[in-house]
Amino acid sequence: MTTRRPQRARDPEARRAALAEAAMEVIAENGVGRTTHRAVAARAGLPLGATTYYFPTLDDLIAAGLRHALDTLQADLRLWDERLRNAPDMPEALTDLAQEYLKDRRQVRIEYELCVSAARDTALRPLATAWMDGVPDMLEPTIGLDAARDVCAVLDGFILRALATDTELDTARLAAAIRNLSS
Repeated sequence: MTTRRPQRARDPEARRAALAEAAMEVIAENGVGRTTHRAVAARAGLPLGATTYYFPTLDDLIAAGLRHALDTLQADLRLWDERLRNAPDMPEALTDLAQEYLKDRRQVRIEYELCVSAARDTALRPLATAWMDGVPDMLEPTIGLDAARDVCAVLDGFILRALATDTELDTARLAAAIRNLSS
């Protein structure tokens, strides 16, 4: 007599979340252009059919991974907001936060992949906009919207340069630029 292995209970939400997390990791390692259902399924330890069941198109799967990354970023932004509100020197505090942010280059790559992907895929634009508006929205009450956007443009430039060249953030120049733009 053959004994059957007990079936594992399937939790659709847990599978969906695992696939979104795996998509985020594959995007970080390979970029959006090299993300596939097969790579995400392998990363999540799930059958290939699960990816297409929960995310019928590759665009759906990529969007889920990027949404997951955005959720992580928004949690981080709440912490940034708290630290900046209590900081005696906002430019210095923002520079410190940017330096801490760059320690997880995998996450930084995902967030910049989101912006590049949104330039090609209009469905991703709301996600990119939410990401790009996070810091300006936080700074606006203190320095005004125009200065907040300028500060973020400079901040993005410094972060992108450090990321692309695999170098450290030029904290002295960044703090000075933020100070100039926010005064």
